Amino acid sequence: MRRVLFSAVVLAVFQALWPGLAAAQYVGVSKCRPCHLAQTKSWEETRMAKAFELLKPGVAADAKRTHNLDPNKDYTSDPNCLSCHTTGYGQPGGFVSAAKTPALAGVQCEVCHGPGAGYLKPNLMSLQNKEYKRKDLVAAGMVIPSAQVCQSCHNEKSAFFQPFDYEARKRQGTHVHQPLKYPHE
Repeated sequence: MRRVLFSAVVLAVFQALWPGLAAAQYVGVSKCRPCHLAQTKSWEETRMAKAFELLKPGVAADAKRTHNLDPNKDYTSDPNCLSCHTTGYGQPGGFVSAAKTPALAGVQCEVCHGPGAGYLKPNLMSLQNKEYKRKDLVAAGMVIPSAQVCQSCHNEKSAFFQPFDYEARKRQGTHVHQPLKYPHE
């Protein structure tokens, strides 16, 4: 408890002295949806969007049994599962619990693209700045998905691990990739 309090005090001091060092917060898919409707609708149909549901008792029972997991156990609060079945678990502003942060359940946009509060700002990615530049978003914390991002969950630590081919999965897509309406080079 003392260590947590000390860490919180140190973080508060650093954030006060150097606001740019403050960790970005997660905002949830509802903030991405208005401008990226086609991508969101496409993502909603994926296993990633429904990843949290798999942790509930009775869901995917046969698959759980096959991988020596108890199909009747509630895994929705198991830290070993939450880091890959939610958005931002263990990070500032990330998933805490189904009761406290239900809007961050599932593998949402920010799992691949980084916490949105850093780059979803009027002067960066917004309807007010339709011609924002990608390099500015990256500088503000937006992540360009890579094999390393995906393999932070798609790895041998998962009870359901299967070899993961990033290039093949990228071609299949996690959501619809459409040309953007405005230039963002």
